Amino acid sequence: MTLNIGDIKIPDSAMARQITELVRDTEPELLFNHSSRVYYFAALAGQKRGLSFDSELLYAGCMFHDMGLTHKCSSACERFEVDGANAARDFLKGYQVSQQDIDTVWTAIALHTTPGIPEHMHPVVALVTAGVEMDVLGLTYPLNSHAEREAVVKAYPRSAQFKEDIIQAFYDGIKDKPDTTFGNVKANVLADKDPSFVAGNFCEVIRRSAWSA
Repeated sequence: MTLNIGDIKIPDSAMARQITELVRDTEPELLFNHSSRVYYFAALAGQKRGLSFDSELLYAGCMFHDMGLTHKCSSACERFEVDGANAARDFLKGYQVSQQDIDTVWTAIALHTTPGIPEHMHPVVALVTAGVEMDVLGLTYPLNSHAEREAVVKAYPRSAQFKEDIIQAFYDGIKDKPDTTFGNVKANVLADKDPSFVAGNFCEVIRRSAWSA
């Protein structure tokens, strides 16, 4: 589906079309629609903030940001964000994308669940997180008009129980590698879904370190 909101649309390029096809074929509809909404909300945030950004790089970051939750892209021991970032990096290497731009997309995906840092970085890094925070947490809900929100959701619908569905998707993607949640928000997901899960304690890690004092 093609959606235009003002001058915001999915880039019309071979690379963007291949991204769409790859993500659609790899992710369940829940995550594909979520990632598509993230792109539009990210681009809208960039427009409202007056940021200059490359729409193809932003699209790549938004569409790959949850690929690490899929069986195809998930590793045994990396955080799911890193898995998604690695998948994007491998994809972009097949196109004429500079290493600097590849690194920017990698960073945008790797940091998208680390609040307080991306907003101070490159526009693509900042906006991927902004799009995720809007679609999952609604942090900038009032800054998007009713018409903008409705247009995005009509094109890429939210499931009837989206909030619980996305939490379940996070859980399914990380439950087999709980150690990757140490010090990050996915520990909350495991604790919510698995009563037996015990989150790592940073202070105890310090106390158990090899140093004697």
